[in-house]
Amino acid sequence: MSEAARRVLLLPRPRALLLDWDNTLVDTWPCIGKATNITLKTMGFDPWSEEEIRARVAGSLRDTFPKIYGERWEEARDVYYKAFGEVHLEMLKALEGAEDVLNLSSKAGLYLGVVSNKTGRYLRAEAEHLGWSRFFGGIVGAQDASRDKPDPEPVHLALSTGNIRAGADVWFVGDAPIDVTCGRAAGCTTIIVGPEPSANIVTERAHAYVKDCSALADLVRAHLA
Repeated sequence: MSEAARRVLLLPRPRALLLDWDNTLVDTWPCIGKATNITLKTMGFDPWSEEEIRARVAGSLRDTFPKIYGERWEEARDVYYKAFGEVHLEMLKALEGAEDVLNLSSKAGLYLGVVSNKTGRYLRAEAEHLGWSRFFGGIVGAQDASRDKPDPEPVHLALSTGNIRAGADVWFVGDAPIDVTCGRAAGCTTIIVGPEPSANIVTERAHAYVKDCSALADLVRAHLA
């Protein structure tokens, strides 16, 4: 048995699942890319490729925009919000298997929450649009806590509605290194969902890796048996 397989078998039984949102449960890269490049062009920058966007936007807007736009970051923020707000609901698409994970976990009595670096009001609007608000005890986005992911404060805020303490029985599920950093900082079990990551960035630090939401559902089911 491989080391990765052994690590999966040794995961603790979950009491709660905290999930990233963008590109963990929903496909939002097209919308993020469109709004990002509108903002870049408006601010006098060249547009970014899809690869550049994926690499540069994992952090929250208030953490990343000052680094990109300097003293004009608030102007860029307003441009981005306008562009994003016009299209994010119509372009929103649930990833295959995502609702199965939520249904399975909810029926099993697991506490569910979201910890995302998407601005909170957009995050909650998208959850409501998909009919998923009913699944979650806490939906925490950027600027809802005093600090954003990867700081662990949003984790504690998302769990507070259920009076749950962060620990190994809380699975923190995401698609990016920032999710592993955040989950580990809070003491949670960390799981990566998505394309095979670079071994020296993610797989050595995450507790488990699954290729998609369907595989995540299987993993949850196996640890509830």
